Amino acid sequence: MTEPKKIDLTGDYLKLARVALSGRMQDVQLTLHRAAKRYRSSDAPLADHLTTLLQESPTFASPLRKQAEVPLPVDVDSRLHLLRVETDPAIDHEPVFAPDLAVALTQLVAERRKAALLNRAGLQPTRSALFIGPPGVGKTMAARWLARELKRPLLILDLAAVMSSLLGRTGGNLRHVLDYAKGINCVLLLDELDAIAKRRDDQGEIGELKRLVTVLIQQLDDWPSSGILLGATNHPALLDPAIWRRFEAHMDFPLPDRAAIAQFVADTLAPVFPEATAWTAPLAVAFAGKSFSDIERELIAARRYAAINDAPLNDRLAILAGNQATGKAGRIAVATALVDHGLVSQRKARALTGVARDTIRNRTAPKRKPPRRTKQDTP
Repeated sequence: MTEPKKIDLTGDYLKLARVALSGRMQDVQLTLHRAAKRYRSSDAPLADHLTTLLQESPTFASPLRKQAEVPLPVDVDSRLHLLRVETDPAIDHEPVFAPDLAVALTQLVAERRKAALLNRAGLQPTRSALFIGPPGVGKTMAARWLARELKRPLLILDLAAVMSSLLGRTGGNLRHVLDYAKGINCVLLLDELDAIAKRRDDQGEIGELKRLVTVLIQQLDDWPSSGILLGATNHPALLDPAIWRRFEAHMDFPLPDRAAIAQFVADTLAPVFPEATAWTAPLAVAFAGKSFSDIERELIAARRYAAINDAPLNDRLAILAGNQATGKAGRIAVATALVDHGLVSQRKARALTGVARDTIRNRTAPKRKPPRRTKQDTP
């Protein structure tokens, strides 16, 4: 049986004092986290006391306290803020996540809410996650949802402000942003990560951008478990492999399927349109292959047209469904859905989609005819 490791209190105390005097609260927390993990087997009561102190830390209880003390980082030349801050992230309606994605995001929240259980097992919550998917599928919305669920501010890297025309300045801006975020109990989103973390073997990139990758790798390795660092990319193939490895979790954001589109349409239209339920299935067919942001844009445009022209929204949604249909199979599917749900006649569906009435008639659900009355039925 192996003996528990001896505790070097003198060495640990001196290390903690050195870190504390530097004024970097996140490093103090990291040192205490490591000490609690190391002492777990040899001095469980001490490890429990350290864990309790960390949970009761003012930084954990008041995530905005540090933010109020330290000004937002700015670019030296333009004086533009390098971060966009959402103190209380708000969401217009609940996001619609694919089943596997919903499980992964819920896991991130559960790890933070049950950090004590992880500490007792000698583990820390997931520090970083990479969001992968095409534009408009909800990556930024997911970051906002996480921040809201954890009651933390959301910090979003302003890529336009970070990228400086001066050599060496961009790396410094990125370092300032990450150092600032480390001191706050926040969710930090690095949107369009592929713009600053491209593969270093790309011959077309200049040395400045390659140095950015090195800066980001160092910062990811040093990221404290008190915060969550999120990266979002539309082009995962462009990312440097070392960046891939630094993110502890990878989450795929697919284009929404028909069920997700129907739910999104219902959530978007229901608060303003009493007949929204009738339109969810037909519009889910019409919007197949579209992103959430594309769908939202089209629905808002339809509502605007109806409002300024004092026209029924039903009519505008029917035109929208017809315009969205692509390909022969798509047009037939939309025409059939519109008729099956009683939203338009076969004649109107033909005018909207160009599908022949015979084709629509053959594919729509046959209407039940009332039984014929016989002489015996006559009173």
